[in-house]
Amino acid sequence: MGNPIVDKIRQAGVVGAGGAGLPTHVKADAKVDTVLVNGASCEPLLNSDPHIMEQEIDTMIRGLKAVMECTEAKKGIICLKGKHAKAMKAVREAVARDASGTLEAFELKDFYPAGDEQVLVYEVLGRIVPERGLPLHVGAVVSNSETFFNVANAMDGKPVTHRYLTVAGKIRQPMVVKAPIGTPVTDILAFAGGPTISEFRVVDGGPMMGKVLPDVNKAVVTKTTSGLLVLPPDHNVVARKVMDPARVRQITNSICCQCSRCTDLCPRNLIGHKLHPNKLMRVFANQELESEQAKEALLCSECGICEKFACPMGVSPREVNAQIKRILMQNGVKWVATGTPEASAFREERRVPTSRLIQRLDIVEFDTHPSYVGEFTPGTVRIPLRQHIGAPAQCVVSAGQRVQCGDLIGEIPDKAMGARVHASISGVVESVDNGIITIKA
Repeated sequence: MGNPIVDKIRQAGVVGAGGAGLPTHVKADAKVDTVLVNGASCEPLLNSDPHIMEQEIDTMIRGLKAVMECTEAKKGIICLKGKHAKAMKAVREAVARDASGTLEAFELKDFYPAGDEQVLVYEVLGRIVPERGLPLHVGAVVSNSETFFNVANAMDGKPVTHRYLTVAGKIRQPMVVKAPIGTPVTDILAFAGGPTISEFRVVDGGPMMGKVLPDVNKAVVTKTTSGLLVLPPDHNVVARKVMDPARVRQITNSICCQCSRCTDLCPRNLIGHKLHPNKLMRVFANQELESEQAKEALLCSECGICEKFACPMGVSPREVNAQIKRILMQNGVKWVATGTPEASAFREERRVPTSRLIQRLDIVEFDTHPSYVGEFTPGTVRIPLRQHIGAPAQCVVSAGQRVQCGDLIGEIPDKAMGARVHASISGVVESVDNGIITIKA
């Protein structure tokens, strides 16, 4: 018989809200000694995590305790940056109120990527996650603050139907807003007053790891949409993300000077992982993709420090690593760890301050820390059956069927890893097409 807490998390369709989208019931079905709440909000401009920790701290802690109970963890540590003063105050007060003695608050320094789960585990616990490993390999489970908020709702039988997200950039009213899953991005932008420029691109997520939406008119809010950033088409954040892969190869082959600055500042290298982006640039240029050196690309988290902060030549080691990684994974190549990683003695000096990163990205004008404006409900939602790591959900409704907000519309395929999907508004199913369920209020 399964763990009832894990079962409730599974039934509610909870996935990692920090961006990766791993079904949370998979994480929760483990035994660890510590559970970490990742409230680092380390991507510049994103502000929904601090809002949840400030305004919904008691609910979030209920979710944390549920995960602690099912993993048998003896300690729960809520991690966030001290610069979010109001959220930090709310967390410290909640920890002080708690009579269990199992909760702690941990104040993170303001650097990027403090929210990388492997960096976070080392920063808070001093433990190094093995190469290609998971925090649970060193006795920890890490989840985002909104994930724990959703877990608490799952304990009450409420599935994931909404998402908190930040809207920022060239937009009339920057905001943190709560919206139903499947809300058209164009509706969110209109709710925020619309873009202030006629030509623009939208980044889904943060400026470092977010993706430029290929067609804003077809895009919707998903369970992993942490932000929507409206930027000029020629902004450097956008330009790097849409650069043609062939152009990346051409630049790499011609101007990488092997200065090794990308390796010096690589967060995974700094915790002792055998990742050397500068050497991978050489591997890529020489097309030595079957070499042992090439396998290091499998260790890259694609955080973007090498691309957007380290490289003085305007080259993208991150994209090079990603291209090599895709080829290796398609060919079934595995990383075999040897030895025990040791963190660099220069790690603290080489951490990248968020303030310097914001300047380098040329987004200082958008760093306004917008506040929460409430909930937006559109007339129509388009809900993808794939919003998570694993198999897409299988549709269990049909066109013309009436559904209520919270009704199950997508089930996990038999014997597969995946996540359930639920109606985010009440209405009628207009269509089921290409893995998307359209519901009209």
